[in-house]
Amino acid sequence: MKLLVTDLDGVEHSVDAMLNWTVMEIIRDGDLPMRAECGGSCACATCHVYVDPDWAAKLPAMEREERDTLDGGFEIEANSRLACQLVMTTELDGLRVTLTKDCAG
Repeated sequence: MKLLVTDLDGVEHSVDAMLNWTVMEIIRDGDLPMRAECGGSCACATCHVYVDPDWAAKLPAMEREERDTLDGGFEIEANSRLACQLVMTTELDGLRVTLTKDCAG
């Protein structure tokens, strides 16, 4: 499985994705900039990513906790999500996300 991640310079990276890992864990394991200060407990927005619009409908709906936490991020868009709340499934093979300034600090 693959996760396609565009960094802050606009370069796309193909990262090996493990089934049932969060997108945050996959990005960190792929040596891309991901602060993820809370370690995936949905308590900060330092794993804020933009999800490619073609993939948005394939993701589970955002829970209230994620929405409330995301409010603490910068430059929030309609396709903003917290990478710690997105779990890789076979249906998400090839998911495209873009890192945000929140990730890199």
